[in-house]
Amino acid sequence: MVRAHYSPLPQTRLAADAGFHSQDPTTSIRVRADSPAVEVMTDLRRVSAATISVDTPINQANQAMIHRGVRSLIVTDGQRVLGIVTATDVLGEKPMQVVLHRGIRHAEIVVRDIMTPADRLDVIELDDVLHAEVGHVVASLKQSGRQHALVVDSDDAGRQMIRGIFSATQIARQLGIVLHTPEVARTFAEIGAAVGL
Repeated sequence: MVRAHYSPLPQTRLAADAGFHSQDPTTSIRVRADSPAVEVMTDLRRVSAATISVDTPINQANQAMIHRGVRSLIVTDGQRVLGIVTATDVLGEKPMQVVLHRGIRHAEIVVRDIMTPADRLDVIELDDVLHAEVGHVVASLKQSGRQHALVVDSDDAGRQMIRGIFSATQIARQLGIVLHTPEVARTFAEIGAAVGL
């Protein structure tokens, strides 16, 4: 309702020892399998995308994930999405395979060497997400064998844009599940049991 008159809110001085709140990931919305899928999507119109350059050393990529509290980064050249790199990519077998195959030191491995390139990424259309439930998202992640899924829409010029991200870890947290393993198969077994898949 639009009022004819608005009174100012009371104001006081900021205390000398004032602090500030930061986002608390444990306060995310609790969901069920039949909750709207958008409730578990990280919306990039509300949260800035966690991005990284292809030439970043993987130890810096790992630190960036830790700093942002995420398990994946969108790889860009500043204009375009080139791929995605996950904590599993950085900490799993891929770096050792690069070391053995290319004969380089671990410290020389960059994001480009271990990321999943854009042309190998499956995406979900936002319009489909808007009509889906959390259970559909879990089934999609399980089918793909990935812990993350990208959601896309289009800008005014018709260019495909990443609009959001689904994360198995985030979904589990919002379902109230404590994951006991980073292993993809067991993660989905635990989430699937919770949502009845």
